[in-house]
Amino acid sequence: MKQTHDVNVKEFKPLMSPAAIKEELPITDEVIQTVITGRKDVENILEGNDKRLLVIAGPCSIHDSDAALEYAEKMTRLREEVKDKINLIMRVYFEKPRTTIGWKGMINDPDLNASYNVNQGLRSARTLLLKINTMGLPTATEILDPITPQYIAGLLTWVAIGARTTESQTHREMASGLSMPVGFKNSTDGSLTGAINAMQAASAPQHFLGIDPNGASSVVSTKGNPYSHLVLRGGTTPNYDPVSVGKAQDRLQEKKMLTEVMIDCSHDNSGQKFKGQAFVFKSAIDQRLDGNDRIIGLMLESNLFEGNQKCNNGAGDLKYGVSITDECISWENTVSLIRCAYKKL
Repeated sequence: MKQTHDVNVKEFKPLMSPAAIKEELPITDEVIQTVITGRKDVENILEGNDKRLLVIAGPCSIHDSDAALEYAEKMTRLREEVKDKINLIMRVYFEKPRTTIGWKGMINDPDLNASYNVNQGLRSARTLLLKINTMGLPTATEILDPITPQYIAGLLTWVAIGARTTESQTHREMASGLSMPVGFKNSTDGSLTGAINAMQAASAPQHFLGIDPNGASSVVSTKGNPYSHLVLRGGTTPNYDPVSVGKAQDRLQEKKMLTEVMIDCSHDNSGQKFKGQAFVFKSAIDQRLDGNDRIIGLMLESNLFEGNQKCNNGAGDLKYGVSITDECISWENTVSLIRCAYKKL
């Protein structure tokens, strides 16, 4: 008898359960405090009770844990320096959506050699998040695979749903059950409709297929996430300017959604060039100074060193501290922008 299922599936590899990885790499009281305090701070900023500027900065993607920890150590010191005016959170991205094909991030391929050791990728991601949170530095990431949250979400302060997945019903349902504030990016063409619809869906109770802590297939029922908000990342044209921001906030008000927005200084707002991020960052700060305090946050793609590099031959030939995905600004430029904003605010 001919088989009609899994015709194009090459193999199935067993995946360790979320409960098993949490037992192997347990959360500590110190980390719990960082996460809970970090989430509450972001919630207070979204509610307008905390007037500090939220800045989420860090590598476009994590491929080297040592470089990520060096970056985190530097950011921890800067966070303490500016904490009365700026709430600084580290961007720690382990999953990368691809327009066609390419490296999909540390969780999917931690060894950068197409071996796809996902169990090791999950261990590496959780280990790094534990170490960074132990420093007292909250973390943020994009959730791409709906199974991933059971493994690492308990260590995250803020989460993004990307431009390519904002219109996905699966990701909207997943966001409704996440334990932290979730930022929805506008679509790649610049349209706001998908992100606003996503915010409405995520704020409502949902019922969908997922996994439980033991890795068993389950029907997941959620309460809804009250802290979903809009992230402006540009499209066919940038959308960080005062007119675009104002129109976005008007649309949100019409739909009775949170009118507080974040501006992504990278991606299509910067023309996908690292040198453009500073201009976007400074424009957003000026808008806040001009009275639009509903611009509550900014995102920067930043690494130890500027630019990016190709990853063709695995990890061996890579320059230390340089992105292998999108272009990033250097740590020195990051510090300069943060301190400049600190002085102005």
